[in-house]
Amino acid sequence: MSVAELLENKLREQFCVNFLQVVNESHRHHVPRGSESHFKVTLVSEAFAGQKLIARHRLVNECLNELLEGPIHALALHTYTPEEWQKRAGEAPKTPNCVGS
Repeated sequence: MSVAELLENKLREQFCVNFLQVVNESHRHHVPRGSESHFKVTLVSEAFAGQKLIARHRLVNECLNELLEGPIHALALHTYTPEEWQKRAGEAPKTPNCVGS
């Protein structure tokens, strides 16, 4: 199973997911071809209602602790409630280029 699949499975097990997108962005960084080390996660869940951004990220980081200690080097998190996601018209921020790219 790929790292991306493991990441997605863990998030789906932990959160009642309205929307989940896991993007392997390793190719945008200076890593070997085929790496699975840099990810962008967009997660929409009612679990984030009433939570500040840092609390949301802590919840996700706790869920993914094992992967963060191992294969995942970088994780860009975009966490929203369904209402916030709707206001964004279903769009997460674009990822900036890697420094030095």
